[in-house]
Amino acid sequence: MSYADSAKNQEPCQTDKFDLVDVRKDEECTDTVGVYLQVDEEGRAQIRMTLGPQVQTLTRSMTAILCKGLDGSTPQEILDLPSDFVTRIVGTELVRLRSQTVYYVLTRIKGICKVWLDRQRMAQVA
Repeated sequence: MSYADSAKNQEPCQTDKFDLVDVRKDEECTDTVGVYLQVDEEGRAQIRMTLGPQVQTLTRSMTAILCKGLDGSTPQEILDLPSDFVTRIVGTELVRLRSQTVYYVLTRIKGICKVWLDRQRMAQVA
């Protein structure tokens, strides 16, 4: 519960500047989720997230853990996370439909990192 309460601490501040912002509601999630990515000059990522009021407690908790745990990783390191990463944190496979949004959040984080990396590669070619 304390991790779920700390999910608010992972929201962006109004003064923050981000390289990419992806806010949307998909079928896989009960509410709108916003993913914000900032990458510093050394290539280290900072991820912030916003979660709508309908997002479940477990997803809020995992969002806080993921944002804190991935802070300072490179976008490529985030993309390279193994598919069982959430299972390692939680200690078991999440199979209930409501729990699937935890995997959705990680997928969204990886997705924004992939877009950032693709844009960086395109900028190098141009």
